Amino acid sequence: MSTPLTQETLNEKTKRVFGSSAIDKRRLPSSQLTRRNVPAYVAEWVLDSLAPGEGKVTQEELDKIQSWADRYLPLPGESNIIKNRLLNGEVVKVLTPVEVEIVLTKRERERVAQLKLLGLHDVYISDGIVEEYPDLLKQGMWGVAELIATKEGVAIVSFKPMQAVLNLELFKQKRAYFTLDEWRALLLTSMGYNPWAFDEREKTYLLCRLLPLVEKNLHLLELAPKGTGKSYLYENINPRVRLVSGGNVSPAVLFVNNASGQWGLLARFAVVVLDEVQTLKFEKPQEIVGGLKGFLANGRLTRGGLYETASPCSLVMLANILLDNQQQPINSPIVKELPEFLQETAFIDRLRGIIPGWKIRKLSSESFAQGIGLKSDFFGNALLALREDVMANEYTNRRLSLKGRKVYKRNEDAVHLIASGLMKLQYPHGEITSEEFEMYCVRPAVELRQLVWDQLYTLDSEYRQYDEEIGYELR
Repeated sequence: MSTPLTQETLNEKTKRVFGSSAIDKRRLPSSQLTRRNVPAYVAEWVLDSLAPGEGKVTQEELDKIQSWADRYLPLPGESNIIKNRLLNGEVVKVLTPVEVEIVLTKRERERVAQLKLLGLHDVYISDGIVEEYPDLLKQGMWGVAELIATKEGVAIVSFKPMQAVLNLELFKQKRAYFTLDEWRALLLTSMGYNPWAFDEREKTYLLCRLLPLVEKNLHLLELAPKGTGKSYLYENINPRVRLVSGGNVSPAVLFVNNASGQWGLLARFAVVVLDEVQTLKFEKPQEIVGGLKGFLANGRLTRGGLYETASPCSLVMLANILLDNQQQPINSPIVKELPEFLQETAFIDRLRGIIPGWKIRKLSSESFAQGIGLKSDFFGNALLALREDVMANEYTNRRLSLKGRKVYKRNEDAVHLIASGLMKLQYPHGEITSEEFEMYCVRPAVELRQLVWDQLYTLDSEYRQYDEEIGYELR
């Protein structure tokens, strides 16, 4: 008879196996670093650098953290304090995100850094820093920037990025030290959740939120009521994940700015998340949905034919949904919750799956991590690195096929991609039985795609030439 899994046994094993890559997830909320408006992967890096340990942060540790933060991690409204220190001739070190843009005009040809949290724009940065850290040109990087004021403006003298050291093969090997229950609990804890607060089905739905990180071009829609933490993960997991919440969304923002040649979010980030799509303001919605249909179908970005590129980005859309007294969706089909221009079946068809977020309980104080998990920067980097590992994709293609009177290709592609993603998450080391593959990878993949298929089957008679239920077989 197996010993029941407890938080204490999981904590001890996680520390023993992952060592310095693990952190007590309880410490971050009590550190007050999240009040500084920084994501968890930054705050945990600061916390572990200044006050490593377990349990809640002590007052002495809190004083140390606050003193450091006051000096190096200014609040958004304190940009003038930084500028004043620079004006007084100080060399100022700050922990901040840095993005680099290339200016190519008839008069100017230069690289300039943008420090948007500090309200500093067109900051000089040397060619050497940009060449050493090319991600500055893509989604930008968090790090400690050393700033000075010159006659020409502000300049970055040096830059030290936050970087977690990752050996993917070693990460995969360490999975073998855990049972599946332990590993799923560790994944959820690393996401910031308390695995003991959810049942097994809810755990699977929560893990599905990680799918766009481990697979390229895995596009998902999650429909859930408010309070289920739809965006919580994405804004705290990795700088290569971009959450768009509020404001205007235009073709230039998503695809490419034809005037400047600047590529949009879908070209520069690994995952783009559109939060609360009902409240976003979409400019030129028909052009957006047209561009998205092409991108979701073939992974290529273009706008008006002026520029074209391939992108492995995964798109996630999050939307609130209304439920009845039995906690079931009021509207049918459920995609009626989306803005009207996104309800087109040709667009819905190109989504790989729908996460039924209404089946996840609302978050409470008990829902958040209570123990040791993987550091957010290390965890996020590991997930994104799994994109390049094709072992699970090859296994899925070899073992799984759809069956029926007529197999629909997009159903097959979606089920394969989701199933391989779930295998990467839960069995990165590749040690999996046929029964485990079917239960923990294939069945959830079919469920997520079936929700897309249900919408198409209801809305458009063209799809009724195929079976209503998606069938599969394992070879």
